Amino acid sequence: MTLADTVATAVRNAWALTFGSGIEAPDRTASTVLWDMPHRRLLRFEDADGIAPVDGSAVLLVPPLAAPATCFDLRPDQSLARFLLATGRHPYVIDYGEITFDDRRMGFEDWIDDILPEAVLRVSADRAGRPVDLVGWSIGGTLALLAAAAHAELPIRSITAVGSPLDYDEMTGIPQLRKVAKLTGGLVTSMVIRAAGGVPAPLTRIGYKITALDRELTRPWFVASNITRTETLARMEAVDRFMAEMPGYPGRFYGQLWGRLILNNDIGRGIVRLGARRIELAKVTAPVLLVGGPDDVITPAAAVRAGTRTLDGSAMVRYETAPGGHLGILAGPAARDTTWSYLDKFLAETA
Repeated sequence: MTLADTVATAVRNAWALTFGSGIEAPDRTASTVLWDMPHRRLLRFEDADGIAPVDGSAVLLVPPLAAPATCFDLRPDQSLARFLLATGRHPYVIDYGEITFDDRRMGFEDWIDDILPEAVLRVSADRAGRPVDLVGWSIGGTLALLAAAAHAELPIRSITAVGSPLDYDEMTGIPQLRKVAKLTGGLVTSMVIRAAGGVPAPLTRIGYKITALDRELTRPWFVASNITRTETLARMEAVDRFMAEMPGYPGRFYGQLWGRLILNNDIGRGIVRLGARRIELAKVTAPVLLVGGPDDVITPAAAVRAGTRTLDGSAMVRYETAPGGHLGILAGPAARDTTWSYLDKFLAETA
């Protein structure tokens, strides 16, 4: 590239990031809506011509709450959905949509007993009754495991959990948070969340930015030092877009998360209590792949690896690691050669 080309690229990128419409327009993978109800919009990914593979396994992508379903399809080079299509599989995703004050009564049971089981059954039916592979990111993986544990009758062939918290004793700052909560019995947080009807979207976005504070603080330098690297800036822009679309948590769901998982670490003990009900991770019988990130500050690798201890009823539990932060292990520059590669091999073996 000549000096003139370099200057032209720098000017074009600087303009796009400031006064223009951005480095790169969103380019989502083609999809067809199979089911469209509040908080349970089911999509089937297809190629650019609207064609899905003739054969291949069905893979249901399960996002967490407080994160858009686009986490699996940020852009062409950061799309697990496109990767799965390229390997001849049938990827689907369940989209929860926006979470508002009206959804404050939704809890873990809505996902474990209703949203995810119905999505699994519909995906299976779309593939002539074949079993379904679940792939969840963050707490989406936790929900997928709990749904499988609670409903042994579901046609689930395997479960992959990427960056999923399975032991809150290993989560950064949680032991210290518990000490503070003990002063009030955890009531202050519960009351605030109940009054607000949940955790609003702006607060989840702020929280995610705080966990990546170094990225936010060094952003001007990052942009300046990469002003001629269009691909690098496009990746940054995709993450910014993802963060801007983050929804919130329903009040009841977050109350259960706070009380049962954060304060009492039910998940780390292998048994989640929802009222008088007990959901045991040991009842998951399908093969499980766990992927943790040693550099993940939101869900440390040890919190993911804990599943190798609690999922003792599974036919097989495999644990792998991948570089990058919480989103990076799912859709970062190294994901194709690590997380996606592990998944490809795991799905081939379970098939």
